[in-house]
Amino acid sequence: MFAIPGKQAVTITPAAIRQIVRLMESRGHQGLRVGVKKGGCAGMEYTMDYVDEVDPHDEMVEQDGARVLIAPMAQMFLFGTEIDYETSLLESGFRFRNPNVVDACGCGESIKFKDVEELAAEREG
Repeated sequence: MFAIPGKQAVTITPAAIRQIVRLMESRGHQGLRVGVKKGGCAGMEYTMDYVDEVDPHDEMVEQDGARVLIAPMAQMFLFGTEIDYETSLLESGFRFRNPNVVDACGCGESIKFKDVEELAAEREG
């Protein structure tokens, strides 16, 4: 796992906590798994899926009843991210404030991360 002792991989805002707990309770899920995959105009996209069985390789962040699991391949890309939930007149959804993103497309759905070597060096130093 890609972690720093004593520091959570991600933080979750109160609005995101409320929404995650609501989603977990609505169908009896164990939590939400956050990951990244190749795609979109900037190269990568966030993914979110319901979790019914916890994978021991996932990084687990629990806060006030909300459980977020981070897929192993996404851990270094998501470290330091704040997960929020925003509601406006036109849309509502999860927002990721990620210090590892160097570029994003205009729609905000696709992101580009720092190089893997750069991310690893930042975590070590």
